Amino acid sequence: MDVRAQARNLGFSASKVRPLLALIKEKPAAEALAILRYAAQPSARQVAKALRSALANAENNYQLTPARLRVTAVYADEGPTLKRFRASPRGRVRPIRKRTSHLTVVVGEG
Repeated sequence: MDVRAQARNLGFSASKVRPLLALIKEKPAAEALAILRYAAQPSARQVAKALRSALANAENNYQLTPARLRVTAVYADEGPTLKRFRASPRGRVRPIRKRTSHLTVVVGEG
């Protein structure tokens, strides 16, 4: 049985969080949380929050033991992009794209 948790519209781009997700994929849940606790990326806190949510969903909704759960899949998709502009020389503007992402964490026994 696979249990998932999603975090949507996070304030970082998916391309910046994907290397962090590769570190915790297919790891036991406790080990993945330990990796995220000491990761240097600012997005590690949000990933850990989503992982804890998936573990809580598994425990409360499906009566699964958190100690036996593994991260079976974790991925980040592109979210909506906020488009802003910044003034540049000679009366022109330059676009600023504030990218967001949707994070999905799937845990299961195994």
